[in-house]
This record gives sequence, C-alpha cells and structure tokens, in this order.
Amino acid sequence: MPLPASFDDLDRLARKRAGAKLGWFLHAAVYLAVNLGLSVLALGMEHRRWSVFPALGWGLGLALHGAAVWLAGSGSELRERLVARERARLLRRRERP
Repeated sequence: MPLPASFDDLDRLARKRAGAKLGWFLHAAVYLAVNLGLSVLALGMEHRRWSVFPALGWGLGLALHGAAVWLAGSGSELRERLVARERARLLRRRERP
C-alpha cells in the first residue's frame, strides 16, 4: 500500500497506527495483571489448574489482536493486491457480452 502523499494524511495514518499499538499494550497489561491475580487466587485452592484456561483463551485473543496490529503493514499490502485482483476480475466480467 503506497504511503499517503500529503503530510496530513501521513500524520493521520501514523496516529491511527500508534493508537492501535498503544491499545495492544494496554490489552497486554490488563491480560498480565488479571491472569497474575487469577494465578495467585488459584494457589489457595485445591484445584489450581483452572487458572490456565482463562489465560489460554484470552491469550489467543491477545495474539490475534497483536497480529492485527503488528502485522498491519504487510497485511495491507496483501489486501491491496487482493483488491486489485478482484477489481480486475470484476472488470473483465463486466466487459463480457
């Protein structure tokens, strides 16, 4: 995906990406705090292994969130190629008699 030409558009894109990364850091901090608390809580219980399940489920969500944020650059290039390919396919289809 080509970078925006104007400074304002470039600044808007930079702010959007920085906000997404900051959101992921906040998500990761809450994940760590809550799961650490659940692990400490589980220490006093007979069945301690239950605290692993919320950590695994939420960890998957955190990983997917991270992939969406951190891989956005390469993902947008792929998206742009797919859009261009689909656009060309639709144009060819429209031009058929």
